[in-house]
Amino acid sequence: MTVTKAFSDTRQIGGSASCRPGSFAQFGVGAPQKVEADGTPTWITRGANFVVAATLVSEGADFAQDVPDESMVLLSPAIPMTVNDGNVTARIDEEALMIAPPGKTRLTAHGTGFVIRVFSSAATSFRDLASNAEAYRSVNDVAPLDYWPEPVGGFRLRTYKLADYENDVGFGRLFRSTNLMINVFLPSAGPRDSSRLSPHDHADFEQGSLTLGGDFTHYLRTPWTSDRSQWREDQLQTCSDQSLMVIPPRMVHTTSWSSKGARLVDVFASPRADFSSNPGWVRNAAEYPKPETP
Repeated sequence: MTVTKAFSDTRQIGGSASCRPGSFAQFGVGAPQKVEADGTPTWITRGANFVVAATLVSEGADFAQDVPDESMVLLSPAIPMTVNDGNVTARIDEEALMIAPPGKTRLTAHGTGFVIRVFSSAATSFRDLASNAEAYRSVNDVAPLDYWPEPVGGFRLRTYKLADYENDVGFGRLFRSTNLMINVFLPSAGPRDSSRLSPHDHADFEQGSLTLGGDFTHYLRTPWTSDRSQWREDQLQTCSDQSLMVIPPRMVHTTSWSSKGARLVDVFASPRADFSSNPGWVRNAAEYPKPETP
């Protein structure tokens, strides 16, 4: 995993309102937020515009989803799966990202492990069950979910084998749909150089940092405002295995990892225009066009 660039939107310092705290969830711990029809457990955490569901599957697990817009299925590490969208059936036996069309999708597992699904906040059947749902009752600091143009050839099940995208094009392995964007970083080559961290913030969108393996530390700093009573101590969130850190707008943040083979995925909704403006960064850009007006 290589991160050498920092991206910063307008830093809001000296205002009257502090940014809200982030949310952290360790998947697979405690009671699941959803039990699928076949008894398979699913843990769910949300942001303002996205939802992450971690489903712990065993051999033969068979479950379905029915959502109004596109969703993503991440199989990393690899879990053999069959996915059917009602028209197309795809069997995948290696690390992959799948983008499912709106509507009903059935998933059948041929192995054991966590299957990660990413939805937009329009997937209310998942969003409203999130472990941190209460924290989003009155959030108003995030730009509304914005749908980008429909994919070339229309909505259908699309599969991207991650091994086909290991070449370095500038920043990770970015994929987008009409409503979501994720960055599936390559496993780290070793610990991150502590002299090359990338603290930054985002003006009006959240970042979900999803850990798939290895040990990470998220460093979170609340900007000082003119009202000292709103200042908060820095937060250091350590995490491992399957977990999610949701970082709110204006929170200064960066991440380090301590081992070889650490796996991290960033989640955004809507797709990021700044990342999309860099030629070659978004691996499936030919299938998912940008809006005519940024």
